[in-house]
Amino acid sequence: MELLGKGRWGLAALLLLGCLAVCTLAGENNHRYKDGEAVTLWVNKVGPYNNPQETYNYYALPYCKRHPQQKDEHSWGGLGEVLQGNELINSQLDIKFKVPVPKSPICSQKLSQDDVEEFRYAVQHHYWYELFMDELPVWGFVGELKGAPGAEPDLLLYSHKQLDISYNGDRIIHVNLTSGEPVLLKEGQQVTFTFAVNWLPTSTPFGERFERYLDYNFFEHKIHWFSIFNSFMMVMFLTGLVAIILMRTLRKDYARYAKEDGDLESLERDLNEETGWKLVHGDVFRAPSQRMLLAACVGTGGQLCLLGLFVILITIMGTFYEERGTILTVFIVCYALTSLVGGYVSGGLYARMEGKSWIQGMLLTAMLFPGVVFGIAFVLNTIAIAYGSLAAVPFGYIVIVLLLWAFLSFPLCIVGTIIGRNWSSTPNHPCRVKRIPSPIPVRQWYLSPLAIAMAGGLLPFGSIFIEMYFIFTSFWNYKVYYVYGFMLLVFLILLIVTICVTIVGTYFLLNAENYHWQWTSFGMAGSTALYVFAYSVHYFLFKTHMTGFFQTCFYFGYTTMFCVGLGLMCGAVGFWGASAFVHRIYRNVKCD
Repeated sequence: MELLGKGRWGLAALLLLGCLAVCTLAGENNHRYKDGEAVTLWVNKVGPYNNPQETYNYYALPYCKRHPQQKDEHSWGGLGEVLQGNELINSQLDIKFKVPVPKSPICSQKLSQDDVEEFRYAVQHHYWYELFMDELPVWGFVGELKGAPGAEPDLLLYSHKQLDISYNGDRIIHVNLTSGEPVLLKEGQQVTFTFAVNWLPTSTPFGERFERYLDYNFFEHKIHWFSIFNSFMMVMFLTGLVAIILMRTLRKDYARYAKEDGDLESLERDLNEETGWKLVHGDVFRAPSQRMLLAACVGTGGQLCLLGLFVILITIMGTFYEERGTILTVFIVCYALTSLVGGYVSGGLYARMEGKSWIQGMLLTAMLFPGVVFGIAFVLNTIAIAYGSLAAVPFGYIVIVLLLWAFLSFPLCIVGTIIGRNWSSTPNHPCRVKRIPSPIPVRQWYLSPLAIAMAGGLLPFGSIFIEMYFIFTSFWNYKVYYVYGFMLLVFLILLIVTICVTIVGTYFLLNAENYHWQWTSFGMAGSTALYVFAYSVHYFLFKTHMTGFFQTCFYFGYTTMFCVGLGLMCGAVGFWGASAFVHRIYRNVKCD
């Protein structure tokens, strides 16, 4: 089954070039400073350490400001940064390049009862905060619990920030933060917040300054390499199994159809004894139920497959983990650009299935995945607003995303649908569809479409199981994911395993004389997402310390978005593999 056919692979190449243009959003940081030039320290957010998404503005805690009458200065880092819940505010600290600052006061405040309660809650729940200097993040804890075992601990608030800044020439390389001088939290306590700055020369080049945030021991563990080897062996096994089916079983079947006309008696005897996939040749290309939904799912899944490949390749070409929110921005823009492919695949497939309501099909394709994501995001955003969290997306940025969809993604989907209907709408079925559907015999339960579909996702999930652990840990446990070469390899292995599994499953289904292979092949591959979601439940319960309604909603909300996208992508790939297989095996069958 062709995706871009008739020499139009250039369309995908143009889309890749368009996505590559997004790289300009995240160029290398070339900040240089003159001696004595002002350097800004930005405060970002605070929140419980075990709940990564439950974050609040730094000044949500009753920290005093150096200049309370001065209007806050914000730093805007792009759409992706806002969607990830960042809000950088100038700390107003007087820091100059290569100029040491001895211990100096920031501000002083007398703690009220409300202040004590808010700080007490933050210390008890291990609140941390994030600062930025020259795009380099630093973290610290609000306070500490201290006391003898078994006794009521004292709650202490850190009042001093020690900044040790390493520089190489005219560039900042490292920033270290040490919190200290704890004071007891009690009403009426006078607290003076202070800071100090040391400047230290280093020989570390500017291009390697982010390497300290990369956990090589974690990502390049032997288990990681073993998982790749294990997945590769699975690919070899499955491709060998598919080759056996195609080269042995089907070759014998074809030989029976290739008998000379002089052997009519033998041919008639063989045909009378035939069972399995050969008997459903008049029904196998019958349009499935809910063809519009299937076309929209396959089109959206094809778009997401191309999107995933593009984002991984673009990220490999640049160090996007160094820029706040850049990967998310690239994802959104590339999704809009690849809508042309989604509309093309959906429109062409729906036309080949003789669908008539192509406008409704186009609207469904354009709104299917964005609608699911927006619905979940709306609920999460409402929860974030109720909690006053930075995870709440401001209304203006919601409008930007909607406009990007309305004026870029949606029109491209329309164009793609029109192109698909005109260039890829001719059915190429090797067998004519009978007017009356054949009855489907009752078979064992494990040959039912549901059982085959549920079993089909096990092997693809097994091929990505270990990588899921690293991705989940990166997203939920403060690890910087940078091994996109591994991700590309696992992505390709997933596609190959998915295609092989759906071919084998489709062959079993057709041998059971069940010609409803379209939705079964899609579900067989898409069920991988169900196993990923089940794994996410295990990860939440046994690998994290997340608590509370807020974090639970965000964890399973984001996971649901990811699994829906993964299910659509795998389902589309599985459908393509099954479709190509079905067309191949019936090509040499002498149809009535």
